[in-house]
Amino acid sequence: MQATADPFAAEEALAAQPIGYWSGALHKAVVNHLRDAMAGIDVTQPQWWTLTRVDLGGGLTREEVTAQLADVADTPYDVPRAVDQLLARGWVTVDEGGRLSLTGAGRDGQARIKELVTGVRVRVHEGVSDEEYVAALRVMRRMIGNVTAR
Repeated sequence: MQATADPFAAEEALAAQPIGYWSGALHKAVVNHLRDAMAGIDVTQPQWWTLTRVDLGGGLTREEVTAQLADVADTPYDVPRAVDQLLARGWVTVDEGGRLSLTGAGRDGQARIKELVTGVRVRVHEGVSDEEYVAALRVMRRMIGNVTAR
């Protein structure tokens, strides 16, 4: 039996709770926590994604980075805006062919953000074993497959 979302549901009532509510609540809490932490060092989550993609991409263009990050961005403007911000900050450069690359300052910034993100992950995973985490991901992956594989 499906219950109405109840953030205070008793342990024995959790099996009837809607996954949409709980997965959404988790997403919102984690993303807000991460973005608040990033704001403390004057960066955004799309800037972090962009730095990482440019670093791993081997000479991607703005359009390629935008296309590769389209599924995680909140809007179609987030990644192009992040590219512009990183160019203005001097963390990314663009060559005559339109290919993006990190500068030394960009690598330093990326390292600071990685340290921050690692700390956020530790906080989010506090009290959750690797086995519990993997089990939760497997269940979510299966549920996604249940609703998309038809």
